[in-house]
Amino acid sequence: MEVNILAGETRTSDFLARNPAGQVPMVVLEDGRALSQSNAIILYLGEGSGLIPDDPYDRARMFEWLFWEQYSHEPYIAVARFQLAYLGREISDLEPRLVERGRAALARLALALADGGFLVGSRLTLADVALVAYTRVAGDGGFDLADYPAVGAWIARVEAELDIE
Repeated sequence: MEVNILAGETRTSDFLARNPAGQVPMVVLEDGRALSQSNAIILYLGEGSGLIPDDPYDRARMFEWLFWEQYSHEPYIAVARFQLAYLGREISDLEPRLVERGRAALARLALALADGGFLVGSRLTLADVALVAYTRVAGDGGFDLADYPAVGAWIARVEAELDIE
């Protein structure tokens, strides 16, 4: 189900009947059930794949990154991108704390990726999938990824693994 949030399509009675929170993303499964929240969706879709570690500690680390993505990354990187790319604001119009926390999130990623691997060891997991989504377009939010070379290299590794151009 594709909706235009700028046109208020997440506030229609049909959408709200499926997703009372009125948020995107939301997926409607083949059996008609709706599932929302990006990380819940990718966990559902990734079930049984190699993207979810078997080792309990590595799986917990994957969840740690998924929770961090929702609390410490997406609220800054994605919000800055939305305001610049979709609302037409200038970077100087952004709340300074938003930019500061976005940079801190990218610095945290750079630190975690300094060894040249993935977020949870040496293989791709849902943590990488979740975090690469907004990170790879952080430039649209005014963040210069050239300042974070380990992040740029990781983006290239994830895109290669997922065959994304």
